[in-house]
Amino acid sequence: MALDPKRAFDALPATLAADLLDTFQQVVKNFAEHRWEPSELNGGKLCEAAYTILKGYFAGIYDARAHKPANMVDACKKLESESGPRSARIQIPRMIVALYEIRNNRGVGHAGGDVDPNHMDATAVVYMSKWIVAELVRLLHGLTTDEATELVDALVEREVALVWRSGDKRRVLATGLTLRKRTLLLLSGVTEAPEADLLSWLEQRRPSDYRAKVLRPMHKERLIEYDQDAGTVALLPPGVDAAEALIRELDTRR
Repeated sequence: MALDPKRAFDALPATLAADLLDTFQQVVKNFAEHRWEPSELNGGKLCEAAYTILKGYFAGIYDARAHKPANMVDACKKLESESGPRSARIQIPRMIVALYEIRNNRGVGHAGGDVDPNHMDATAVVYMSKWIVAELVRLLHGLTTDEATELVDALVEREVALVWRSGDKRRVLATGLTLRKRTLLLLSGVTEAPEADLLSWLEQRRPSDYRAKVLRPMHKERLIEYDQDAGTVALLPPGVDAAEALIRELDTRR
């Protein structure tokens, strides 16, 4: 990845870039904490920032802060008449409209079924948000889709300097950490991880020991949700807090 994630939106005013990235980070954080409703609500703020960026892209000058148009659907529709890449004129604006619709009109009317509708909506929001941010990065820097997606993954993983990633592989770069702490770091950048991936990332050759000494105790302490039947592991809110504290602690050492 040639572009430093921290410079992904250097072409924008710092305040406008912050409006987009702060909202995006909050969407991802809320989703990871299973806070489905806040994740939906924050999607609307991301739409407003993304629209403001597109408007500035075509105008040749960017507003300092994100703003809400009088009518999001009509404003995005107008972008179709601009001259420029199809992604900027049609694809991103239409995704913004779809995301904005979920934010505004999916808070009521859910009934029945075995699947939590808030979870379904929040899942749509987090991945639509990631797509929009990746497309904006690609638009501003002329990257390929894969390059832009990799960069956005790095933006999501705030511990990027502590965790190396290449394809499906991940390694904790900080040395001298316990298995528990390394597990927290690896889980902090994902919504959920297969147990098999954790074992691979941590190079654990005795899965039973790792389960007994790390996963089950952390599950009991409500730091993680360890679903042994499904073979998946995810941070719970106390685990997110513990991971954040660990990242801050390690950042102060560098």
